[in-house]
Amino acid sequence: MKTELKHYTIEKIIEGFVYNELEGKGLYGLAGTLTIQPEYQRNYIYADGKRDVAVVNSLLKGYPLGLIYFVKTDDGHLEVLDGQQRITSFGRYVSNKFAWHDEQGNPHNFASLPKDKRELILNSDILVYECSGTETEIKSWFRTINIAGVPLNAQEVLNAVYSGPFVTAGKAEFSNSQNAQAQKWSAYVSGAVIRQEHWECALDWVSKGDIEGYMDQHRNDKDIKEVKTYFTTVIDWVSSVFTEVEKEMRGLAWGELYETYHANRYDPKKVAQRVRDLYGDDLVSSKKGIFEFILGGEKDTRLLQVRLFDERVKRAAYQKQTDAAENKGVSNCPTCASGQNTNRVKVWKLTEMDADHVTAWSKGGATTASNCEMLCRAHNQAKGNA
Repeated sequence: MKTELKHYTIEKIIEGFVYNELEGKGLYGLAGTLTIQPEYQRNYIYADGKRDVAVVNSLLKGYPLGLIYFVKTDDGHLEVLDGQQRITSFGRYVSNKFAWHDEQGNPHNFASLPKDKRELILNSDILVYECSGTETEIKSWFRTINIAGVPLNAQEVLNAVYSGPFVTAGKAEFSNSQNAQAQKWSAYVSGAVIRQEHWECALDWVSKGDIEGYMDQHRNDKDIKEVKTYFTTVIDWVSSVFTEVEKEMRGLAWGELYETYHANRYDPKKVAQRVRDLYGDDLVSSKKGIFEFILGGEKDTRLLQVRLFDERVKRAAYQKQTDAAENKGVSNCPTCASGQNTNRVKVWKLTEMDADHVTAWSKGGATTASNCEMLCRAHNQAKGNA
């Protein structure tokens, strides 16, 4: 890949600057010859009143903004390879999209700045490397850079590597914070829309975990119909089974759960009541596990991380059983004592035994001293979650 170092003023770069407020994109500069946010770039994420303001602060103090990279396209135009967050920030400021605050805390948009400060910003010198090379070289290089200070996440990198109509359509649907469905999705999907995390989730579900392979296969697709249909199907299934939304539902592996359980029948009213019961159970340590526990027929109590017996209760149960066993000349493990092998008279050490619910927790047994018995580890493991 070839590079050529050039100097641009901010005034020159933002000539013809266009910003799409709806999509959060800085679109064009250099009188329309520069594409500020090509499709392989992530969305603009500096619009938080901190990072965008920091860019303005740096300009007013005469600090360098660091190297920016443009790439030459086949039609002779340029695209921003690295630096679009900074360019969009000063472009937005000069076009009065946000305010900078002075040392006294007074807000100033660009138009209200004194003339000398406006000229300082517009005449600021920006160092730009203009690069040319094959698509493979450019994408490979883009994948490794981290100049702007906010690392690309995994999905942003994949968007760059597999840019094309498929990614364009996916970002339009899943990376648009103005999408009316985004709020509903956020109840089940974690992460930020503008950081491509809803898009990543949708791809993860439809590809069964092979996002990169799926993007490679569908790179030139004109639409994302399969992704959107599958994603919507999963969300609709979850919301129909669990009619009450809980915060712990966010970020669960709903795609995997759908594949495993969607063929089962559930009564939404009974499910809702069971969720409420388990949320009210002090012995349930993991609220996130409640949903898979219910979907799986309430068989795997490990999902709930049910609170175990404390040491005081275990020691008391051990001593009570051991005293009784020694008086009868049998094992202090009730299961061993009822057997016919040599362990029927063995007295186990406390460290060789585990506490178990006499009446299983899954059948309503409480984690209390009266429902605790000590079993040798072999028999406790054999009993499992029964």
